[in-house]
Amino acid sequence: MKDFKKYYIIPAEPEEVFIAITNPFTIELWTGYKAIMDSNVDTEFSLWEGDITGKNLEIIDNKKVVQEWYFEDQSVKSIVTINLFDNKKGTQVELIHKNIPDEDYENIIEGWNEYYFGAIKSFFETE
Repeated sequence: MKDFKKYYIIPAEPEEVFIAITNPFTIELWTGYKAIMDSNVDTEFSLWEGDITGKNLEIIDNKKVVQEWYFEDQSVKSIVTINLFDNKKGTQVELIHKNIPDEDYENIIEGWNEYYFGAIKSFFETE
């Protein structure tokens, strides 16, 4: 198991970034795929046609999202924490992803950088 932590700068206000990661219609705009997401605790989600699934554990509007990501046959929970902070360039995102299965680590990191926060950043840059 491995952990990953990274900071991203998104050129949008924290409220807009929060909507981009919790509203299924907005998620579909930046991913291009149908999303099942709810901004309530104890709800399950599915992104990229089921490639990413999990459960929302903690949500603080415009500030924090904590999720459990499901991996097959994993006994230790994989936990994602996304913290949003005001930044002079928009929003600073702190991503902490704990307990990533070793065999999935490189794909997960690429996903965060290119397809998740890379796509969100591009989405707001082109608005």
